[in-house]
Amino acid sequence: MPAPPRFSPRTIGIGAAVVTVLVWTAFIVIARASAARSLTPFDLALARICGASLVLVPWGAWMVLKDLRQKDGTASSLFGLSPLSLRLTAGAGIFGGVAYALLAYSGFFFAPAGHAAVLMPGSLPLWTTLLAALVLRDRITPGRAFGLALIVAGDLVVGGRSLLHAFEGGEVWKGDLLFMAAAFCWACYSVVARRHGLDAVRATIAITVFALLAYVPVYGLLVAGGAVVSHIGTAPWGEVAFQMLFQGVGSVVVSGITFTKMIQYFGPVRSTMITALVPGLSAFGAVIWLDEPLYWNLIAGLLLVTAGILFGVQKTSAGGRAAPRPAVPATATGCRDA
Repeated sequence: MPAPPRFSPRTIGIGAAVVTVLVWTAFIVIARASAARSLTPFDLALARICGASLVLVPWGAWMVLKDLRQKDGTASSLFGLSPLSLRLTAGAGIFGGVAYALLAYSGFFFAPAGHAAVLMPGSLPLWTTLLAALVLRDRITPGRAFGLALIVAGDLVVGGRSLLHAFEGGEVWKGDLLFMAAAFCWACYSVVARRHGLDAVRATIAITVFALLAYVPVYGLLVAGGAVVSHIGTAPWGEVAFQMLFQGVGSVVVSGITFTKMIQYFGPVRSTMITALVPGLSAFGAVIWLDEPLYWNLIAGLLLVTAGILFGVQKTSAGGRAAPRPAVPATATGCRDA
């Protein structure tokens, strides 16, 4: 029987990069499209968590059992489902598992996907750099500072317009703030992962386990008490199944694995340059598939944010000052710590 074909590391790396960019781009477009359908932001977060849990919870239990058999002393928690300690699982899970999902999905109910394409990937390196400087004592180089200034300018060009119309009764600014808050939560999670050198797979499993055991019971109680509106029971089952498959398995599991593979082949610098494609692709995807208008400020914001990401990364690499960092899992926000 012939052996199955073995792909070269280059083929695997390129394939992983393509899948990662496509999933992250689709996340923004599909999440915005989902806001016009049956499910609420709380329902979408539930579908994401449950979908990812179908794969990651059994994987986590197997990993903990394997560690116990090997007697390597690895910490575990939450009934042996999380391969990390309770403190790390809770710290990472609050920011990366629950808060990020709720804030991001809520933002799509107020603001268009084009805004999310700029503000979530654009705010992420800004928040991450500031938190890393504060918590990890990372030095902000002049090149990175200039890149961050471009990102801030891009965010202001996009979000400032909606803030100016806030007094006229518009609600887009609410979505813009929610997108930036979601990016802040993911930046907090990234800093926790970097500070403790968390393995990408273990961290992804841990935040999913925490979200399942913390969010789902609270969600059920709030819905039963009438404090939260849920359309899970009345939504078409096909829609619910699709959200579990894409938001959970695709956005969390698949993109987490492919992102890690991309980092292994291309390294963190070139990987960040590749993921800088996501803001532009997401914005133009929203124009094509969601019929969203492409205003001049959105184009300017896209250019500024993309230039800021690329310029900051190139200068960091050229200066030779950037220390190697452990890869952290990424969701489909379009960027990791840049």
